[in-house]
Amino acid sequence: MVRNYPPGWTYADFAPQFKAELFNATQWAELFVKAGAKYVVLTSKHHEGCTLWPSSTSFNWNSKDVGPGKDLVGELSTAVRAEGLHFGVYHSMMDWYHPLYLQDKRNQWTTQYFVKAKCTNELHELVANYQPDILWSDGEWEAPAEYWNSTNFLAWLYNDSPVRDKILVNDRWGMGVHCKHGDFYNCGDRLNPGKLQPHKWENCMTMDQRSWGYRRDMTYEDVLSIDVLLKTLAETISCDGNLLINVGPRADGTIDAIFQERLLQLGEWLDLNGAAIYDSRPWMTQQDPNDHRVWYTTDGTNVYAIVTLYKLDVQIRLGALNSSSLNADSVVTILGYELPLQFTTDALGVTIRLPATGLPQQIKYAPVVKITLE
Repeated sequence: MVRNYPPGWTYADFAPQFKAELFNATQWAELFVKAGAKYVVLTSKHHEGCTLWPSSTSFNWNSKDVGPGKDLVGELSTAVRAEGLHFGVYHSMMDWYHPLYLQDKRNQWTTQYFVKAKCTNELHELVANYQPDILWSDGEWEAPAEYWNSTNFLAWLYNDSPVRDKILVNDRWGMGVHCKHGDFYNCGDRLNPGKLQPHKWENCMTMDQRSWGYRRDMTYEDVLSIDVLLKTLAETISCDGNLLINVGPRADGTIDAIFQERLLQLGEWLDLNGAAIYDSRPWMTQQDPNDHRVWYTTDGTNVYAIVTLYKLDVQIRLGALNSSSLNADSVVTILGYELPLQFTTDALGVTIRLPATGLPQQIKYAPVVKITLE
């Protein structure tokens, strides 16, 4: 803002420029399906306080009263569910410029004027109006959970709310609560523990490596390549996490072409390799000890070795499997390329020969070696 806008420019000055005139919820939902997504989370309100639904607590500071003139949360929730996907809402508890929030902050969180007048009411509105499958909380880190009244709200959510039988929440409900409470943990942004976790977790990360929101000065190099995106997916799923990919749309309501391309590439890969992702669970080894590009999953019968950052290798050497786990009856193939692969084993590992030609492009991004042990 300092570089690009006049002195004294505020977030409120952006409102007339945010028109979302090209926003098409159905097109968004169709894109997410093609990307292979199973759930969608929309930012219903970020830290600046403007809500993307006509909230009764945000008169003249919501997407219905200013800017688009639309209930963006409502339109997307309807479109996403029409495609068979689960719908979630992100909600930031803090409100940078709200006078009651600033007053509570000056009072060192000993008062709850903002929570009682706005924050809790917003959460109740989202649940009542849109009945989300996921409530993704954020913006809570300045104050303890007691200030946010998190325990009482969650007790209502789980026991008495209209979504009590299906709702999932993350772990951002107050200072110091990260990685301690929630149906799934985010801990910090871009969580990537690299090893199996005892509690379900989610890696929330950005396609643009430098920003969560749209940047007009974004360069091609700033955007994750499909190879790195698939590596992130493999690492996350192997360690029993979910991947939530953030893309920042333009003010006109469209998703940038480079983001669409990455999502479609991801979906093409998942069309062929989804067995290693959707129907899988963690194996006894996550990252191969010999070839660190390789991450494992299993469906109970087969082991899937996801070869990330693939460079047209003619063979791979795996250290998590050896002559005691593979025998003459074992079958090794590549998903989407069903001809058996040649392999040799010894006490220290297995060497698998990969086809030099004939692999479709969507396989070359990250081949998945399917190993049927018996």
